[in-house]
Amino acid sequence: MIGASPGDTPYLAIEFVCRRPGATPLLRSILLVMTLCCAVHTPAGTWPAQQSTTAHQVFAVRFASIRYSVGQLVAGGDRQQPIDIAMMVWPIKLAGGGVMLVDAGFYRQKFVEQWKPTSYARPTDALKTALGISPEDVTDVVLSHVHWDHADGADLFPRARIWIQRAEYEHHVGDRGAVLDRGIDTDVAAMLFTLQQEGRLRLVDGDDREIAAGIRVYTGGKHTFESQYVRVDTRSGPLVLASDNAYLYENLEKHLAIAQTVDASANLAAQLRMATLAGSATRIVPGHDPAVLQRFPSAGTNAVRID
Repeated sequence: MIGASPGDTPYLAIEFVCRRPGATPLLRSILLVMTLCCAVHTPAGTWPAQQSTTAHQVFAVRFASIRYSVGQLVAGGDRQQPIDIAMMVWPIKLAGGGVMLVDAGFYRQKFVEQWKPTSYARPTDALKTALGISPEDVTDVVLSHVHWDHADGADLFPRARIWIQRAEYEHHVGDRGAVLDRGIDTDVAAMLFTLQQEGRLRLVDGDDREIAAGIRVYTGGKHTFESQYVRVDTRSGPLVLASDNAYLYENLEKHLAIAQTVDASANLAAQLRMATLAGSATRIVPGHDPAVLQRFPSAGTNAVRID
């Protein structure tokens, strides 16, 4: 970035260097890893981030587990090492009232039969049991991307506006709910189209957009065509809900891309940026790590309070 000042974030500075003519892939990789190392070991608040007096309460609620291997989640990871990943949704109790839900889980029987999750509960039941949140309490649902395990449950919340990136929606869903990319399930595509027809779908136009006071969405993780992640201002400072843009803490701590991405270098750059936005990599919440349920204080059955 020409004319970058000392107050500019490390992400923007590194992005400028990486885009300069002559910057080789090796140089880009070295710079990304060096800056990610700083992000992991830098105390929260060292890097300036947009501040807000808004203090939302953020939770993680697990509604199921599914057996995977580490290698299916972490690039270069051990494909013989099993892990029972946590299927989670992230309710945000808004400072001004209401509940915003990040991702909506799944409930259609075909997914339950195909993937055979253990300790499964409908996301709506898990929210009610853990935190007393009813479907009608949810005012907004932010979909990080269109995959079945994150988007299928969007229509379980009858009063909610559904937020998704415009490019993500238009890349996957065509006229009358037609599937344009195999990354989306036919029923999910039809459901999202119906929500759009009902006027409940909110299409976000690009990166760094505020969707509520103290809550912004960002693109760049490239788990899917235009997946997004969420930055939330809480009483303890900003945090980032990565969803599938970082599956496990191992992705963040070892600076490894997710195994399922359309652009590994973009995914690593997103990890770097998430750490900058949150003030520290320790303030990033990965999308499927069961350790999330151990790292934060209990807030009820299969639920923790993150902030």
